Amino acid sequence: MTAAATPAASPATTGEQPGVRLARSRRNSELSLLLLAMVLVAAYGAIVEANMLDTVTPDFWMPAAVLTVLFLGMHLVVRFLAPFADPVLLPAVALLNGLGVGFLRRLDLAKAAPAERETLAIFAGTGGRQLAWTLASVVLAAGLLALVRDHRAVSRYAYTLGLAGIVLVMIPAVLPGRFSEQNGAKLWIKFGDSFSIQPGEFAKLALLTFFAYYLVRKREVLSLASRRILGIDFPRGRDLGPVVVVWLISLLVLVFEKDLGTSLLYFGMFVVTLYIATERVSWLLIGLVLFFGGAYLAYVLGSTIGGPFANFYDRAEIWLDPFAEPHDRGYQLVQGLLALGTGGLFGAGPGDGQPGLLPEVSNDFIFAGIGEEIGLFGLSALLVIYLLIVERGLRAALAVRDSFGKLLAGGLAFTLGLQVFVIVGGISKLIPLTGQTTPFLSAGGSSLMANWLLIAVLLRVSDAARRPVTQARGPAARPGGGPPEQLHGAPTEVIRP
Repeated sequence: MTAAATPAASPATTGEQPGVRLARSRRNSELSLLLLAMVLVAAYGAIVEANMLDTVTPDFWMPAAVLTVLFLGMHLVVRFLAPFADPVLLPAVALLNGLGVGFLRRLDLAKAAPAERETLAIFAGTGGRQLAWTLASVVLAAGLLALVRDHRAVSRYAYTLGLAGIVLVMIPAVLPGRFSEQNGAKLWIKFGDSFSIQPGEFAKLALLTFFAYYLVRKREVLSLASRRILGIDFPRGRDLGPVVVVWLISLLVLVFEKDLGTSLLYFGMFVVTLYIATERVSWLLIGLVLFFGGAYLAYVLGSTIGGPFANFYDRAEIWLDPFAEPHDRGYQLVQGLLALGTGGLFGAGPGDGQPGLLPEVSNDFIFAGIGEEIGLFGLSALLVIYLLIVERGLRAALAVRDSFGKLLAGGLAFTLGLQVFVIVGGISKLIPLTGQTTPFLSAGGSSLMANWLLIAVLLRVSDAARRPVTQARGPAARPGGGPPEQLHGAPTEVIRP
Protein backbone atom coordinates (compact mmCIF):
# COMPACT_ATOMS: atom_id res chain seq x y z
CA MET A 1 0.00 0.00 0.00
CA THR A 2 1.43 3.33 -1.03
CA ALA A 3 1.64 5.87 1.72
CA ALA A 4 -0.05 9.15 0.99
CA ALA A 5 2.32 12.02 0.50
CA THR A 6 2.33 14.48 3.35
CA PRO A 7 1.23 17.87 2.03
CA ALA A 8 3.81 20.63 2.37
CA ALA A 9 3.12 23.24 4.96
CA SER A 10 1.60 26.34 3.43
CA PRO A 11 1.74 29.91 4.62
CA ALA A 12 -1.85 29.60 5.69
CA THR A 13 -1.09 26.66 7.99
CA THR A 14 2.10 28.15 9.46
CA GLY A 15 0.73 31.60 10.01
CA GLU A 16 3.45 33.15 7.90
CA GLN A 17 2.98 35.36 4.86
CA PRO A 18 4.66 34.92 1.49
CA GLY A 19 7.90 36.91 1.24
CA VAL A 20 8.25 37.16 5.01
CA ARG A 21 11.73 36.46 6.37
CA LEU A 22 12.22 35.58 10.02
CA ALA A 23 14.82 37.68 11.82
CA ARG A 24 16.85 36.69 14.86
CA SER A 25 18.52 39.10 17.23
CA ARG A 26 21.45 36.68 17.95
CA ARG A 27 21.92 38.08 21.45
CA ASN A 28 22.35 34.60 22.91
CA SER A 29 25.15 33.95 20.41
CA GLU A 30 26.77 37.19 21.53
CA LEU A 31 26.52 36.10 25.15
CA SER A 32 28.16 32.73 24.42
CA LEU A 33 31.02 34.34 22.50
CA LEU A 34 31.48 36.92 25.26
CA LEU A 35 31.78 34.26 27.95
CA LEU A 36 34.26 32.32 25.80
CA ALA A 37 36.35 35.49 25.38
CA MET A 38 36.45 36.02 29.14
CA VAL A 39 37.51 32.40 29.71
CA LEU A 40 40.45 33.03 27.36
CA VAL A 41 41.35 36.21 29.26
CA ALA A 42 41.27 34.34 32.59
CA ALA A 43 43.39 31.52 31.12
CA TYR A 44 45.92 34.07 29.86
CA GLY A 45 46.19 35.58 33.36
CA ALA A 46 46.68 32.13 34.92
CA ILE A 47 49.45 31.21 32.45
CA VAL A 48 51.23 34.53 33.08
CA GLU A 49 51.25 33.92 36.83
CA ALA A 50 52.36 30.31 36.42
CA ASN A 51 55.34 31.36 34.29
CA MET A 52 56.32 34.43 36.32
CA LEU A 53 55.55 33.29 39.86
CA ASP A 54 55.86 29.50 39.48
CA THR A 55 52.38 29.33 40.98
CA VAL A 56 48.85 30.51 40.28
CA THR A 57 47.55 32.78 43.02
CA PRO A 58 44.00 32.34 44.34
CA ASP A 59 43.13 35.81 42.99
CA PHE A 60 44.26 35.28 39.39
CA TRP A 61 40.65 35.32 38.20
CA MET A 62 39.71 38.70 39.70
CA PRO A 63 40.68 41.01 36.77
CA ALA A 64 38.86 38.68 34.38
CA ALA A 65 35.85 38.61 36.72
CA VAL A 66 35.68 42.41 36.85
CA LEU A 67 35.87 42.56 33.06
CA THR A 68 33.21 39.85 32.75
CA VAL A 69 30.75 41.76 34.93
CA LEU A 70 31.49 44.94 32.99
CA PHE A 71 31.04 43.40 29.55
CA LEU A 72 27.95 41.50 30.63
CA GLY A 73 26.49 44.85 31.63
CA MET A 74 27.30 46.16 28.15
CA HIS A 75 25.71 43.04 26.68
CA LEU A 76 22.49 43.82 28.56
CA VAL A 77 22.56 47.39 27.26
CA VAL A 78 22.93 46.10 23.71
CA ARG A 79 20.22 43.49 24.27
CA PHE A 80 17.67 46.16 25.22
CA LEU A 81 18.82 49.22 23.24
CA ALA A 82 20.20 47.63 20.06
CA PRO A 83 18.71 44.11 19.98
CA PHE A 84 19.58 43.46 16.32
CA ALA A 85 23.20 44.69 16.49
CA ASP A 86 25.96 42.49 15.14
CA PRO A 87 26.63 39.70 17.70
CA VAL A 88 30.37 39.47 16.97
CA LEU A 89 31.51 43.06 17.56
CA LEU A 90 31.21 43.15 21.35
CA PRO A 91 32.88 39.77 22.07
CA ALA A 92 35.77 40.49 19.67
CA VAL A 93 36.46 43.88 21.23
CA ALA A 94 36.07 42.47 24.75
CA LEU A 95 38.71 39.81 23.99
CA LEU A 96 41.20 42.41 22.71
CA ASN A 97 40.52 44.74 25.62
CA GLY A 98 40.84 41.92 28.14
CA LEU A 99 44.13 40.68 26.70
CA GLY A 100 45.42 44.26 26.77
CA VAL A 101 44.58 44.58 30.46
CA GLY A 102 46.16 41.17 31.11
CA PHE A 103 49.42 42.06 29.35
CA LEU A 104 49.69 45.43 31.11
CA ARG A 105 49.19 43.64 34.44
CA ARG A 106 51.96 41.25 33.36
CA LEU A 107 54.24 44.30 32.96
CA ASP A 108 53.26 45.45 36.45
CA LEU A 109 54.16 42.06 37.88
CA ALA A 110 57.59 42.28 36.24
CA LYS A 111 58.22 45.72 37.77
CA ALA A 112 56.99 44.81 41.26
CA ALA A 113 59.30 43.52 43.95
CA PRO A 114 59.24 39.69 44.28
CA ALA A 115 57.59 39.90 47.69
CA GLU A 116 54.76 42.10 46.32
CA ARG A 117 53.91 40.16 43.16
CA GLU A 118 51.49 37.70 44.70
CA THR A 119 49.52 40.48 46.44
CA LEU A 120 49.41 43.04 43.62
CA ALA A 121 46.01 44.76 43.73
CA ILE A 122 43.89 44.51 40.61
CA PHE A 123 43.61 48.32 40.27
CA ALA A 124 47.31 48.94 40.89
CA GLY A 125 49.84 49.98 38.27
CA THR A 126 49.32 50.46 34.54
CA GLY A 127 47.09 47.40 34.25
CA GLY A 128 44.87 48.68 37.06
CA ARG A 129 44.55 52.09 35.42
CA GLN A 130 43.68 50.41 32.13
CA LEU A 131 41.00 48.41 33.92
CA ALA A 132 39.57 51.65 35.32
CA TRP A 133 39.70 53.28 31.86
CA THR A 134 37.89 50.24 30.47
CA LEU A 135 35.11 50.79 32.98
CA ALA A 136 34.80 54.45 31.98
CA SER A 137 34.96 53.60 28.27
CA VAL A 138 32.25 50.93 28.39
CA VAL A 139 29.98 53.22 30.41
CA LEU A 140 30.54 55.98 27.84
CA ALA A 141 29.74 53.59 24.97
CA ALA A 142 26.57 52.45 26.74
CA GLY A 143 25.60 56.07 27.26
CA LEU A 144 26.03 56.76 23.55
CA LEU A 145 23.77 53.83 22.68
CA ALA A 146 21.16 55.18 25.10
CA LEU A 147 21.43 58.74 23.79
CA VAL A 148 21.56 58.01 20.05
CA ARG A 149 18.66 55.73 19.18
CA ASP A 150 19.02 56.34 15.42
CA HIS A 151 22.38 57.00 13.77
CA ARG A 152 20.76 59.28 11.18
CA ALA A 153 19.96 61.84 13.86
CA VAL A 154 23.71 62.50 14.28
CA SER A 155 23.84 64.05 10.80
CA ARG A 156 21.87 67.02 12.13
CA TYR A 157 25.00 68.11 14.00
CA ALA A 158 27.47 67.34 11.21
CA TYR A 159 28.82 70.87 10.78
CA THR A 160 29.13 71.37 14.53
CA LEU A 161 31.02 68.09 14.83
CA GLY A 162 33.23 69.04 11.88
CA LEU A 163 34.18 72.32 13.54
CA ALA A 164 34.75 70.57 16.86
CA GLY A 165 36.99 68.03 15.14
CA ILE A 166 39.16 70.73 13.56
CA VAL A 167 39.48 72.51 16.90
CA LEU A 168 40.46 69.28 18.67
CA VAL A 169 43.09 68.56 16.02
CA MET A 170 44.65 72.03 16.20
CA ILE A 171 44.73 72.50 19.99
CA PRO A 172 47.97 70.49 20.53
CA ALA A 173 49.60 72.27 17.58
CA VAL A 174 49.13 75.74 19.09
CA LEU A 175 50.00 74.79 22.70
CA PRO A 176 53.58 75.19 23.92
CA GLY A 177 55.64 72.01 23.76
CA ARG A 178 55.67 71.47 27.54
CA PHE A 179 51.87 71.17 27.46
CA SER A 180 51.52 69.05 24.32
CA GLU A 181 54.74 67.33 23.21
CA GLN A 182 55.80 63.79 24.05
CA ASN A 183 58.41 61.68 22.25
CA GLY A 184 58.78 64.36 19.60
CA ALA A 185 55.06 64.51 18.63
CA LYS A 186 52.59 67.23 19.68
CA LEU A 187 49.43 65.20 20.15
CA TRP A 188 48.51 65.67 23.79
CA ILE A 189 46.98 68.15 26.18
CA LYS A 190 48.84 67.72 29.45
CA PHE A 191 47.39 68.55 32.84
CA GLY A 192 50.41 68.35 35.11
CA ASP A 193 52.70 65.33 35.05
CA SER A 194 50.16 62.62 35.78
CA PHE A 195 47.24 63.23 33.41
CA SER A 196 46.92 63.95 29.69
CA ILE A 197 44.40 63.45 26.90
CA GLN A 198 44.86 62.97 23.17
CA PRO A 199 42.12 65.05 21.51
CA GLY A 200 42.90 63.70 18.05
CA GLU A 201 41.38 60.34 19.05
CA PHE A 202 37.99 62.00 19.47
CA ALA A 203 38.51 64.33 16.51
CA LYS A 204 38.57 61.40 14.07
CA LEU A 205 35.00 60.45 15.07
CA ALA A 206 33.73 64.01 14.74
CA LEU A 207 35.46 64.59 11.41
CA LEU A 208 34.29 61.30 9.98
CA THR A 209 30.67 62.17 10.82
CA PHE A 210 31.10 65.45 8.96
CA PHE A 211 32.78 63.73 6.00
CA ALA A 212 29.90 61.23 5.72
CA TYR A 213 27.25 63.96 5.80
CA TYR A 214 29.10 66.21 3.35
CA LEU A 215 29.72 63.42 0.85
CA VAL A 216 26.09 62.27 0.95
CA ARG A 217 25.08 65.75 -0.17
CA LYS A 218 27.86 66.20 -2.74
CA ARG A 219 28.42 62.71 -4.10
CA GLU A 220 26.61 63.33 -7.38
CA VAL A 221 28.86 66.28 -8.18
CA LEU A 222 32.01 64.43 -7.08
CA SER A 223 31.03 61.42 -9.20
CA LEU A 224 31.12 63.41 -12.42
CA ALA A 225 34.05 62.57 -14.69
CA SER A 226 35.83 64.97 -17.02
CA ARG A 227 38.07 62.55 -18.89
CA ARG A 228 38.96 58.87 -19.06
CA ILE A 229 42.62 57.84 -18.82
CA LEU A 230 43.76 54.23 -19.06
CA GLY A 231 40.24 53.05 -18.40
CA ILE A 232 39.86 55.15 -15.22
CA ASP A 233 37.39 58.04 -14.96
CA PHE A 234 38.98 61.09 -13.35
CA PRO A 235 36.95 63.91 -11.77
CA ARG A 236 36.69 67.44 -13.05
CA GLY A 237 39.39 69.83 -11.93
CA ARG A 238 36.99 72.13 -10.08
CA ASP A 239 35.74 69.18 -8.01
CA LEU A 240 39.18 68.50 -6.53
CA GLY A 241 38.73 71.26 -3.93
CA PRO A 242 37.57 69.10 -0.97
CA VAL A 243 40.34 66.51 -1.28
CA VAL A 244 42.98 69.23 -1.71
CA VAL A 245 41.73 71.04 1.41
CA VAL A 246 41.86 67.85 3.51
CA TRP A 247 45.31 67.10 2.04
CA LEU A 248 46.55 70.51 3.17
CA ILE A 249 45.08 69.99 6.65
CA SER A 250 46.77 66.59 6.95
CA LEU A 251 50.04 68.14 5.77
CA LEU A 252 49.72 70.83 8.44
CA VAL A 253 49.19 68.09 11.03
CA LEU A 254 52.33 66.38 9.75
CA VAL A 255 54.33 69.63 9.99
CA PHE A 256 53.09 71.23 13.19
CA GLU A 257 52.16 68.15 15.23
CA LYS A 258 55.11 66.14 13.84
CA ASP A 259 53.09 62.97 13.49
CA LEU A 260 52.85 60.93 10.30
CA GLY A 261 50.31 58.48 11.70
CA THR A 262 47.66 61.05 12.57
CA SER A 263 48.16 62.80 9.24
CA LEU A 264 47.78 59.51 7.35
CA LEU A 265 44.74 58.56 9.42
CA TYR A 266 42.79 61.76 8.73
CA PHE A 267 43.61 61.92 5.05
CA GLY A 268 43.09 58.19 4.50
CA MET A 269 39.66 58.07 6.11
CA PHE A 270 38.48 61.02 4.00
CA VAL A 271 39.72 59.58 0.72
CA VAL A 272 38.26 56.14 1.42
CA THR A 273 34.92 57.66 2.47
CA LEU A 274 35.02 59.64 -0.77
CA TYR A 275 35.64 56.42 -2.69
CA ILE A 276 32.73 54.67 -0.93
CA ALA A 277 30.45 57.59 -1.82
CA THR A 278 31.44 57.91 -5.48
CA GLU A 279 32.78 54.42 -6.35
CA ARG A 280 35.54 56.17 -8.33
CA VAL A 281 38.96 54.49 -8.17
CA SER A 282 40.45 57.75 -9.42
CA TRP A 283 39.90 59.34 -6.00
CA LEU A 284 42.07 56.65 -4.40
CA LEU A 285 44.80 57.23 -6.96
CA ILE A 286 44.65 61.00 -6.48
CA GLY A 287 44.75 60.54 -2.70
CA LEU A 288 47.77 58.26 -2.83
CA VAL A 289 49.66 60.64 -5.11
CA LEU A 290 48.88 63.63 -2.90
CA PHE A 291 49.82 61.89 0.34
CA PHE A 292 53.06 60.31 -0.80
CA GLY A 293 53.95 63.50 -2.61
CA GLY A 294 53.41 65.50 0.56
CA ALA A 295 55.38 63.01 2.67
CA TYR A 296 58.29 63.09 0.22
CA LEU A 297 58.21 66.90 0.18
CA ALA A 298 58.34 66.93 4.00
CA TYR A 299 61.28 64.51 3.91
CA VAL A 300 63.23 66.66 1.42
CA LEU A 301 62.53 69.87 3.34
CA GLY A 302 63.51 68.13 6.60
CA SER A 303 66.88 67.18 5.12
CA THR A 304 67.56 70.70 3.87
CA ILE A 305 65.97 73.30 6.15
CA GLY A 306 65.02 71.18 9.19
CA GLY A 307 62.69 73.16 11.42
CA PRO A 308 59.19 71.68 11.72
CA PHE A 309 60.11 68.99 9.16
CA ALA A 310 63.11 67.68 11.13
CA ASN A 311 61.11 65.19 13.20
CA PHE A 312 59.63 63.50 10.14
CA TYR A 313 63.05 63.40 8.49
CA ASP A 314 64.54 61.67 11.56
CA ARG A 315 61.74 59.08 11.60
CA ALA A 316 62.25 58.38 7.90
CA GLU A 317 66.00 57.95 8.39
CA ILE A 318 65.44 55.52 11.26
CA TRP A 319 63.00 53.58 9.08
CA LEU A 320 65.46 53.36 6.19
CA ASP A 321 68.31 52.01 8.34
CA PRO A 322 67.50 51.43 12.03
CA PHE A 323 70.73 49.44 12.55
CA ALA A 324 72.87 52.45 11.60
CA GLU A 325 72.48 53.72 15.19
CA PRO A 326 71.09 50.70 17.10
CA HIS A 327 71.94 52.15 20.52
CA ASP A 328 70.70 55.67 19.81
CA ARG A 329 68.02 56.79 17.36
CA GLY A 330 67.23 53.31 16.08
CA TYR A 331 67.13 51.63 19.51
CA GLN A 332 63.35 51.41 19.81
CA LEU A 333 62.74 49.96 16.36
CA VAL A 334 65.70 47.57 16.63
CA GLN A 335 64.45 46.23 19.95
CA GLY A 336 60.99 45.76 18.50
CA LEU A 337 62.32 43.80 15.54
CA LEU A 338 64.47 41.66 17.85
CA ALA A 339 61.46 40.96 20.09
CA LEU A 340 59.39 39.81 17.12
CA GLY A 341 62.28 37.67 15.89
CA THR A 342 62.84 36.16 19.33
CA GLY A 343 59.19 35.17 19.59
CA GLY A 344 59.40 33.04 16.46
CA LEU A 345 56.35 31.05 15.45
CA PHE A 346 55.03 30.03 18.86
CA GLY A 347 56.49 32.67 21.20
CA ALA A 348 58.31 32.40 24.49
CA GLY A 349 55.02 31.94 26.34
CA PRO A 350 52.88 34.45 28.29
CA GLY A 351 55.06 35.80 31.10
CA ASP A 352 58.30 34.26 29.80
CA GLY A 353 59.46 37.06 27.50
CA GLN A 354 61.43 40.22 28.21
CA PRO A 355 59.11 43.05 27.15
CA GLY A 356 60.76 45.36 29.69
CA LEU A 357 63.62 45.85 27.22
CA LEU A 358 61.24 47.59 24.79
CA PRO A 359 60.81 51.36 25.16
CA GLU A 360 57.13 52.39 25.37
CA VAL A 361 56.05 48.75 25.45
CA SER A 362 52.79 49.65 27.16
CA ASN A 363 51.87 52.12 24.39
CA ASP A 364 53.47 52.29 20.94
CA PHE A 365 55.23 48.90 21.03
CA ILE A 366 52.73 46.74 22.87
CA PHE A 367 52.21 44.65 19.73
CA ALA A 368 55.91 43.78 19.67
CA GLY A 369 55.92 43.00 23.40
CA ILE A 370 52.96 40.65 23.09
CA GLY A 371 54.43 39.17 19.91
CA GLU A 372 57.56 38.04 21.73
CA GLU A 373 55.43 35.93 24.06
CA ILE A 374 52.70 34.59 21.76
CA GLY A 375 54.71 34.36 18.54
CA LEU A 376 53.72 34.77 14.92
CA PHE A 377 50.71 32.47 15.23
CA GLY A 378 49.37 34.43 18.22
CA LEU A 379 49.88 37.77 16.49
CA SER A 380 48.14 36.40 13.40
CA ALA A 381 45.18 35.46 15.59
CA LEU A 382 45.03 38.99 16.99
CA LEU A 383 45.14 40.45 13.49
CA VAL A 384 42.32 38.12 12.45
CA ILE A 385 40.22 39.47 15.33
CA TYR A 386 40.87 43.03 14.14
CA LEU A 387 40.04 41.93 10.60
CA LEU A 388 36.81 40.40 11.86
CA ILE A 389 35.78 43.67 13.52
CA VAL A 390 36.53 45.60 10.32
CA GLU A 391 34.65 43.04 8.21
CA ARG A 392 31.61 43.24 10.47
CA GLY A 393 31.68 47.02 10.26
CA LEU A 394 31.82 46.89 6.47
CA ARG A 395 29.01 44.33 6.46
CA ALA A 396 26.86 46.75 8.45
CA ALA A 397 27.73 49.50 5.98
CA LEU A 398 26.61 47.34 3.05
CA ALA A 399 23.36 46.28 4.72
CA VAL A 400 22.13 49.55 6.23
CA ARG A 401 19.40 51.22 4.19
CA ASP A 402 20.49 54.89 4.25
CA SER A 403 23.45 56.52 2.53
CA PHE A 404 24.68 58.38 5.61
CA GLY A 405 24.85 55.15 7.59
CA LYS A 406 26.72 53.42 4.79
CA LEU A 407 29.41 56.10 4.67
CA LEU A 408 29.62 56.43 8.46
CA ALA A 409 29.98 52.70 9.17
CA GLY A 410 32.30 52.13 6.21
CA GLY A 411 34.52 55.02 7.24
CA LEU A 412 34.66 53.92 10.88
CA ALA A 413 35.52 50.34 9.98
CA PHE A 414 38.24 51.45 7.58
CA THR A 415 39.64 53.94 10.13
CA LEU A 416 40.04 51.17 12.70
CA GLY A 417 41.74 48.93 10.14
CA LEU A 418 44.01 51.75 8.98
CA GLN A 419 45.06 52.51 12.56
CA VAL A 420 46.05 48.87 13.09
CA PHE A 421 47.95 48.87 9.79
CA VAL A 422 49.81 52.07 10.70
CA ILE A 423 51.03 50.81 14.08
CA VAL A 424 51.82 47.24 12.98
CA GLY A 425 53.49 48.56 9.83
CA GLY A 426 55.70 50.85 11.90
CA ILE A 427 56.74 48.12 14.33
CA SER A 428 57.54 45.68 11.52
CA LYS A 429 59.48 48.33 9.52
CA LEU A 430 56.99 48.36 6.67
CA ILE A 431 56.44 52.11 7.10
CA PRO A 432 58.08 54.75 9.36
CA LEU A 433 57.14 54.72 13.05
CA THR A 434 54.08 56.82 13.74
CA GLY A 435 53.45 56.74 17.48
CA GLN A 436 49.85 55.54 17.11
CA THR A 437 48.35 53.33 19.80
CA THR A 438 47.12 49.81 19.09
CA PRO A 439 43.31 49.91 19.49
CA PHE A 440 42.02 48.26 22.68
CA LEU A 441 45.46 46.87 23.60
CA SER A 442 47.67 49.88 24.34
CA ALA A 443 47.52 51.74 27.64
CA GLY A 444 45.78 55.10 27.42
CA GLY A 445 42.36 56.42 28.30
CA SER A 446 41.81 58.66 25.26
CA SER A 447 42.43 55.93 22.71
CA LEU A 448 40.36 53.38 24.62
CA MET A 449 37.38 55.69 25.10
CA ALA A 450 37.40 56.90 21.49
CA ASN A 451 37.58 53.37 20.09
CA TRP A 452 34.77 52.16 22.34
CA LEU A 453 32.67 55.08 21.07
CA LEU A 454 33.54 53.93 17.54
CA ILE A 455 32.29 50.44 18.38
CA ALA A 456 29.10 51.88 19.89
CA VAL A 457 28.36 53.68 16.62
CA LEU A 458 29.00 50.48 14.64
CA LEU A 459 26.64 48.63 16.97
CA ARG A 460 23.97 51.27 16.39
CA VAL A 461 24.39 51.17 12.60
CA SER A 462 24.43 47.36 12.51
CA ASP A 463 21.25 47.33 14.60
CA ALA A 464 19.58 49.51 11.97
CA ALA A 465 20.95 47.31 9.19
CA ARG A 466 19.71 44.04 10.70
CA ARG A 467 16.46 45.37 12.16
CA PRO A 468 13.30 44.08 10.45
CA VAL A 469 11.76 46.56 8.03
CA THR A 470 8.50 46.41 9.95
CA GLN A 471 10.36 47.85 12.96
CA ALA A 472 12.16 50.62 11.06
CA ARG A 473 12.35 53.94 12.79
CA GLY A 474 9.70 56.50 12.00
CA PRO A 475 10.02 59.77 10.07
CA ALA A 476 10.96 61.74 13.19
CA ALA A 477 14.33 60.05 13.35
CA ARG A 478 15.16 60.78 9.71
CA PRO A 479 17.12 64.03 9.15
CA GLY A 480 14.91 66.34 7.15
CA GLY A 481 11.81 64.16 7.65
CA GLY A 482 10.31 61.68 5.23
CA PRO A 483 9.96 57.90 5.42
CA PRO A 484 12.96 55.75 6.29
CA GLU A 485 15.04 54.67 3.29
CA GLN A 486 14.55 51.05 2.25
CA LEU A 487 16.03 48.82 -0.38
CA HIS A 488 13.72 48.38 -3.36
CA GLY A 489 12.03 45.03 -3.18
CA ALA A 490 13.45 44.15 0.26
CA PRO A 491 11.43 41.38 1.91
CA THR A 492 9.40 42.11 4.98
CA GLU A 493 10.89 40.70 8.16
CA VAL A 494 9.31 39.67 11.44
CA ILE A 495 10.86 38.63 14.71
CA ARG A 496 11.08 34.93 15.39
CA PRO A 497 9.48 34.22 18.76
